[in-house]
Amino acid sequence: MDENDNNDYSRFENQETIKPLSFDTNNSSADNFVPLANATTNDIKNKDSNFVFFFGVGESGKSVILSAILYYLSSQAGVLRPKLGTPNSKEAQGLLSDFFENIRQGVLPNRTTRDQVTRLDLIFEPNNRSKKVPSINLTFLETSGENHKDIGRGGTYHSSIDAYLNANIPLTFIIVTSYDKAHQEDTLINEFLDELERKGKNLKSINVILVVSKWDKSGRSDVESEEQLENFITERLPRTNNRINSYELNKTYFTIGSLENAGEGERIRLLNLAPSEVLSNWLYESITGVPLDYEGTFWEKIKFGF
Repeated sequence: MDENDNNDYSRFENQETIKPLSFDTNNSSADNFVPLANATTNDIKNKDSNFVFFFGVGESGKSVILSAILYYLSSQAGVLRPKLGTPNSKEAQGLLSDFFENIRQGVLPNRTTRDQVTRLDLIFEPNNRSKKVPSINLTFLETSGENHKDIGRGGTYHSSIDAYLNANIPLTFIIVTSYDKAHQEDTLINEFLDELERKGKNLKSINVILVVSKWDKSGRSDVESEEQLENFITERLPRTNNRINSYELNKTYFTIGSLENAGEGERIRLLNLAPSEVLSNWLYESITGVPLDYEGTFWEKIKFGF
């Protein structure tokens, strides 16, 4: 990337995060504001990555799932670091530090800012020594749940989000709905799937997974059986379930662990990384075609055995 590209990207990033600002002028007492700049597909730099897009309304658990995946990848599965040379590497390092420190202290992540795409450009290096298990570029995209509500009833996304959905980049979609609110979100999830198809995404050929978050609210930290999860989704999300089954998409559950009240909100009392492991393994294998726990070739098994 040349210097001009870096400058262009920096200008785009600065524009993207501008918030409406009220100010007074000497000539008028009327309120004015600085509007959020429109983003276009051509503004997206560093497309050489595997982009992961989170969908879900506010408080569905998107930020918690993202932080848990990042924590698992970096503490159990390998090394996760900001991709050098990307304009947001400093921001990525700051966000990673916040995510990891918060989880260590049992603090749940803050809600995402509306009209802003939180982008993390990272490199994941698996600790599996087989050459069949390569390092990969991962770009996580997270947005406010309030923005996702915008597409309801034929609405449209903010341009900062639309730019990624319209871009010619490899996208993986993690659709999040919570155990206690799933029955309210069946229609919106289907409207999102409709939106993807309108943008030319073939649901039969892209990576999509439905995640029922906050499963601990069921009274269990895991599912009793696969049938229990299937029955829940069939009952609470009938249209979504039918579509997922028709396209042979994936589905799972998620919990961050045991929570306890802590005055102003909930805190993590006991961290459960098992659901994060399932999601991380699915994400890696869906992108590379190789499982993270691949045992290696015959010669690699002999070599690693010594």
